[in-house]
Amino acid sequence: MKIEQIYTGCLAQGAYYITSAGEAAIIDPLRETQPYINRLKEDGVQLKYIFETHFHADFVSGHLDLSHKTGAPIVYGPTAHPEFEAIIAEDEQIFEIGNIKIKVLHTPGHTLESSCYLLIDENGIEKVLFSGDTLFLGDVGRPDLAQKGANMTQEELAGLLYDSLYNKIMPLHDDITVYPAHGAGSACGKNMQKETSDTLGNQKRTNYALNQKDKKSFINEVTDGLLPPPAYFGMNVMMNKKGYSSFEEVLSQGLHALSPEQFEEIAEASGALILDVRTSSEFVRGFIPQSINIGLDGDFAPWVGVLIADVNQPILLVTENGNEEEAVTRLSRVGFDHILGFLEGSFEAWKKSGKETDFVNRISAQQFEIEIKEKEAKIIDIRKESEYHAEHIHEAYSKPLAYINEWIHQINPREHFYMHCGSGYRSTMAASILQARGYRNFSEIEGGFKTIVSTGIPKSDFVCQTKILNKLD
Repeated sequence: MKIEQIYTGCLAQGAYYITSAGEAAIIDPLRETQPYINRLKEDGVQLKYIFETHFHADFVSGHLDLSHKTGAPIVYGPTAHPEFEAIIAEDEQIFEIGNIKIKVLHTPGHTLESSCYLLIDENGIEKVLFSGDTLFLGDVGRPDLAQKGANMTQEELAGLLYDSLYNKIMPLHDDITVYPAHGAGSACGKNMQKETSDTLGNQKRTNYALNQKDKKSFINEVTDGLLPPPAYFGMNVMMNKKGYSSFEEVLSQGLHALSPEQFEEIAEASGALILDVRTSSEFVRGFIPQSINIGLDGDFAPWVGVLIADVNQPILLVTENGNEEEAVTRLSRVGFDHILGFLEGSFEAWKKSGKETDFVNRISAQQFEIEIKEKEAKIIDIRKESEYHAEHIHEAYSKPLAYINEWIHQINPREHFYMHCGSGYRSTMAASILQARGYRNFSEIEGGFKTIVSTGIPKSDFVCQTKILNKLD
């Protein structure tokens, strides 16, 4: 028996590849399926089942493409209603893969069809729990995402989740290994640990949700402090439930090379969003006017989902040479399939063609310190609230990037302000959005708070973010 966790940091997502005696199973596969096909071929095994823990909201699964290519059936837990052929398992139904067994544990709460998969080894011992979004390390799945489809309140779903965890999961042996669908950084939970696997026994001891005195307390704790889900979540659920274009089709369309003239013509005719995925340091020095920067070198796909939101938005890409396929792939993982092509030769080709360019007014932390000593300054901190509360510049306003569409209208375009994030990655995104909407009277701080801390700019006392998160939760 072999179990491999295939973890994708950009999505904080874990897929699982399991083999035994010439047969294989894959749990919650990513959108691009060729890596799985290659593994199956190299190992000389046949894919017998594709298990889905639920209809994912934060990424588009590769279940359909993988099933079409291998002939392996897709398996969901009870109450799932996909609009394609699949096995809808019964609670506690057993599936055999080689010499091992996978037992379905229906665990509604995060969604109604949510299920965990319990692996039983060759000796009949329960060894591994693939917990999906039911149980994370340090947290549990948020119960507010499926409210509309379930016609239930988040409190009612949290009550279902309590029953699932305390009746189905807690009675299992402590030495069982827990493999969740997500880790720290995912918007599917609020307090996840950075580790990607743990023993169930340790989670029973350390996970706040598994240490509540009663159901009421559990519901209160799990529903407290939930931030609004990203707008693209519902669209990804529908793609996972209804179906989608094949990854190969999306890749073929997205890799259409365009000259600067073609790029400009299509942008004007289609209303496509120009997405520049170069690094922040490259972008600020020069970019196509009205383009939005979300760098591939960070949490690219989740930020695309948060900031662009509509998966049907046509997109034109500006990438560093050679990064076109990676950009299209990572966009497709969160359902952004309408990529019309990319700028051949990158921004350099645009600049050489003599077309209009723009830039961001970026200054160093040292220059920032000099300027704010000489005048009264308005400072906007676009980091998360937990980062702000941990330590921030005195008098700075907390305006998280995730809510830019709400606070952008509060800005007086005639009043200059300074803006920073943690390292410059997010503030460049914000700068591009501001400038695309006509706001130009600001300075963005190079290196963000990481460089500001070394200056003499007055700051609040540092407080550990973990303590703040626990308090906020």
